Amino acid sequence: MTVSFGIDRLLADPALRAPLEGKRVALLAHPASVTADLTHSLDALVAAGIDITAVFGPQHGVRGDLQDNMMESPDFTDPTYGMPVFSLYGEVRRPSGQSMHTFDVMLVDLQDLGCRIYTYVTTLLYILEAAAAHGKAVWVLDRPNPAGHPVEGTLLREGWESFVGAGPMAMRHGLTMGEMGHWFIRHFALDVDYRVIAMDGWEPGGPGFGWPTDRVWINPSPNAANVNMARAYAGTVMVEGATLSEGRGTTRPLELFGAPDIDAKAVIAEMHRLAPEWLAGCKLRDIWFQPTFHKHVGRLNNGIHIHAEGPWYDPAAFRPWRVQALGFKAIRSLWPDYPIWRGTDFKYEYTDDVLAIDVINGGPDLRLWVDDTGAAPGDLDALALPDEAAWREEIADLLIYR
Repeated sequence: MTVSFGIDRLLADPALRAPLEGKRVALLAHPASVTADLTHSLDALVAAGIDITAVFGPQHGVRGDLQDNMMESPDFTDPTYGMPVFSLYGEVRRPSGQSMHTFDVMLVDLQDLGCRIYTYVTTLLYILEAAAAHGKAVWVLDRPNPAGHPVEGTLLREGWESFVGAGPMAMRHGLTMGEMGHWFIRHFALDVDYRVIAMDGWEPGGPGFGWPTDRVWINPSPNAANVNMARAYAGTVMVEGATLSEGRGTTRPLELFGAPDIDAKAVIAEMHRLAPEWLAGCKLRDIWFQPTFHKHVGRLNNGIHIHAEGPWYDPAAFRPWRVQALGFKAIRSLWPDYPIWRGTDFKYEYTDDVLAIDVINGGPDLRLWVDDTGAAPGDLDALALPDEAAWREEIADLLIYR
């Protein structure tokens, strides 16, 4: 069955567009904001007669040109249409009052990865809060969660909110952007005119296991190169808080992890010894790589590539957060003094005096489990399983696609 994303349905149905007539409309977009025929949403909306008066870009820029984290985008004027383009990852993270006065309705057309730390969900929250304060409407043109509906990981702990942790949600949250907007509005008690232009035909457990087989994958950010990365990301993103390489500077970033001074085959064997049940639904392969930039640049690394694809992939069984946690645990088991974690001198997403791994996980629980040589896999399950059950219950009534 052909899947129609929110942007496609909006363009195809004059009745859906009718409320936009006479309104000034803004678009929050990035390179993956395209229609079924790969026309960028901005071009398609302008061609459809929508009065686009402003464009907003999230982290990595509306053009998706900024490679690494914490590289800020400037505001500029669109060279084709002449409207202002406001960066929400530059001088501000939240839209300014000045920019909020340029439109009546904000269309949010962002491809997400289904992970709490991927900052587009936080940007959605900031947009909703600003819209509530300024009396603006927000429409999400919904897109698939390529990781599907499975939920995994501990909830973000109180006091650990950040740009990579908008609220007490699970790491792998299992929601689309449209569904997440409903949760934000309820959780933060926002009074905002909100609407979701839902997809037609998307089945989270259908062909493609989250990502429709008839749609081309386009990077929503420079290192989100394929669906395997999107599936693994809720685990591999934690490597950003480690001294290990997450594969930036290679052609398969955030699908792998490694370092010049580890033995990947030994790590894989130790992972299987410690918790073989956590490795279901994927295949681990030892590899060699030499990053052209970023951590361990120019050095030969031995690493582990996580394959959540092919005959090994089982979306119901694959648990990327546990797979990566187990990778850390195996390294700690094999080399007790190995310096796994980046220090507080690395200011992850502009935080101060905290470890990046704790910011990423929304608290110190996972790091403490890794570093406790007496802690077993069941001890991490004891933390995560109640949180996962609570999150599933909390979002059950918000699921648009079943």
